[in-house]
Amino acid sequence: MQDLVVEFEPHVRLGAFLGVFVLVALWEVVAPRRSPRISKAVRWTSNIGVVVLDTVILRLVFPIAGAGIAAVVGSLGWGLFNALAWPIWLEIVLAVVVLDFVIYWQHVVFHAVPGLWRLHMVHHADLDFDLTTGVRFHPFETLLSMIIKVAAIAALGPAPVAVILFEIVLSATSIFNHGNVVLPSGLDRFLRLVVVTPDMHRVHHSVIVNETNSNFGFSLPWWDRLFGTYRAQPAAGHESMTIGLEQFREPRLQWLWHMLALPFTGAGGAYPFGRRRGN
Repeated sequence: MQDLVVEFEPHVRLGAFLGVFVLVALWEVVAPRRSPRISKAVRWTSNIGVVVLDTVILRLVFPIAGAGIAAVVGSLGWGLFNALAWPIWLEIVLAVVVLDFVIYWQHVVFHAVPGLWRLHMVHHADLDFDLTTGVRFHPFETLLSMIIKVAAIAALGPAPVAVILFEIVLSATSIFNHGNVVLPSGLDRFLRLVVVTPDMHRVHHSVIVNETNSNFGFSLPWWDRLFGTYRAQPAAGHESMTIGLEQFREPRLQWLWHMLALPFTGAGGAYPFGRRRGN
């Protein structure tokens, strides 16, 4: 089974991505959490356009994906897991948890370092919040994220199937927790014990600086609670809160070419974590 997953890795990942994307898109139609503020046609064209561009650039710069890198690392005997005779199921669980921990700190660093924040603010400059926000990242940020992932894989030496499962979980939860969907409050409180929910992550996309610099988790909610970056709810409530960044309020900036230029032409604002706080 593991060999089949690895052999058909692109198809498995694409199938999982599209499946979750369609389900959440339908959920947004049936039970939306917020009314859209600007044209969905403009946002979806640009947000999906940037993920297509990201994918093409990644394939050109990194011809082999994370699973391929894990296979190379394994053949060389590098990494922690290659030095330990642990059962494969335990290795998979630990690899997913540790890699998610790395992503949490990567996210914090991209908020803390002004130069990295200028790349990451493309993700936050979206004026609405829906599943396409979860794939809206500047190509340079995507490349840097891949470099960090390669370093983490080299240090850990996980099995290729563990990396594939991690990437499926990461992309699926990113789409889910950016969904403009309604969850019953009781179910939301329960799910927050094991996964980042849309209401939890939406706080992170608030225009208010201290809310933007909270809830950094992508898949697992534990790191925010452990490191003191958890915020339960937005001050203005989910229906009334303002999404985005205070310095980018013009709808024209949602077009793809403006998104790509934003890190080099737009102001960083007061958002870099730990340097200047808003209210």
